[in-house]
Amino acid sequence: MSTRQESDTNEPMIESREALIAPMQKGEKPASRWRIGTEHEKFVYRKADHRAPSYDEPGGIRDLLDGLTEFGWKPIIEGGKVIALSGEDGAVSLEPAGQLELSGAPLENLHQTCAETGRHLVQAKAVGDKLGLGYLGLGLWPDKTRADLPIMPKGRYAIMLQHMPRVGTMGLDMMLRTCTIQVNLDYASEADMVQKFRVSLALQPLATALFANSPFLEGKPNGFLSYRSHIWSDTDPARTGMLPFVFEDGFGYERYVDYMLDVPMYFVYRDGKYIDAAGQSFRDFLDGRLPALPGEKPRQSDWVDHMSTAFPEVRLKSFLEMRGADGGPWNRICALPAFWVGLLYDQGALDAAWALVKDWDIEGRERLRAEVPRLGLDAPLPGGGTLRDIAGTVLDIARSGLAARGRLNEAGDNETGYLSTLDEVVSRSKTSAERLLDLYNGKWAGDLTQIYNESSF
Repeated sequence: MSTRQESDTNEPMIESREALIAPMQKGEKPASRWRIGTEHEKFVYRKADHRAPSYDEPGGIRDLLDGLTEFGWKPIIEGGKVIALSGEDGAVSLEPAGQLELSGAPLENLHQTCAETGRHLVQAKAVGDKLGLGYLGLGLWPDKTRADLPIMPKGRYAIMLQHMPRVGTMGLDMMLRTCTIQVNLDYASEADMVQKFRVSLALQPLATALFANSPFLEGKPNGFLSYRSHIWSDTDPARTGMLPFVFEDGFGYERYVDYMLDVPMYFVYRDGKYIDAAGQSFRDFLDGRLPALPGEKPRQSDWVDHMSTAFPEVRLKSFLEMRGADGGPWNRICALPAFWVGLLYDQGALDAAWALVKDWDIEGRERLRAEVPRLGLDAPLPGGGTLRDIAGTVLDIARSGLAARGRLNEAGDNETGYLSTLDEVVSRSKTSAERLLDLYNGKWAGDLTQIYNESSF
């Protein structure tokens, strides 16, 4: 989640609907300026006993962040505590229970993305080795209860942790027990955004299946391949889901603004502090009737903050954010942006992908999303068949899109090689989650502690 660093008291108030559309319009850029922003989270654990370290304990999360400053990262302070870092490779931040996230810089190609990921992991492991900390690449804590996990000292998380149980049964699990890989991608125009939004939303369940990597909960199999994805089904229905209106005629920036205005607020950021506005209406805020700040109207930064508090399968801000994948190992971090860049950054590939999904009906898309956490590649497609039937075709489309981009590294290789780990999933007809379940039921003989050897960075 984003980390606020300051608030500008001189920032103008929002006075028109155009100001609500402006962040999305400002995201428009020509293809030559399209970039790739990759985010990935990791679980931090003590090597000695696999415990999740707290923020303040010796050798804990605070010391981990302090250690990373040796590599040039600059501290971001909230309430007198370091809660994030900024640097040339983007930002390092904390999820609610201490999951460590790199929100990477906007980069031109996937070779740079993988290099950035590699630098971050080398740095994190170097500090972790000094502190006795390791990092687990999964979508869900495999053996931790909520009570086992610490809470990080970030103001927005305190508000969300209090609010989540009011609106769903699994919001706390989402915050405390999950990790993901995400990629942020650009668009050229409103029409380009619409096509990319529709394709990526329709195919997000395929990404969930290909990256399924969360089959264990509290020490045993949980009955799902992506339990992380299942958690989102009852986190907060007002701000999650497949957004069927995206596929309706006339969808564009205006309709997304209406959606965001219907999403209840979490907070307002003022003078370095988060003010609890959970459940309140941004529409009331526009009218100066927000109970949390009576008489005050929102600034542009308040709207940008609010746009970051919706969690649909694909999210629109000044870019499109792909949100369907479980956390995983290094090659998965490179594979997710390869999958989406291949599909969305070449017009021929984008058109081919749209042709594949454009006739899917709303009910079929919703059923697919509901079934994919449990069934993975065997989840049913709208109109018949399963995800397995189209997975290879979609990867071929992505491969053609990457080849057409022609972005080469120093060895002369293009970006298609980053899809190889997904090719392996399809050729073996077995996701990472299914492979881990095979190990649990076979070689590990039910000893889930072995996952720390198997799935650590």
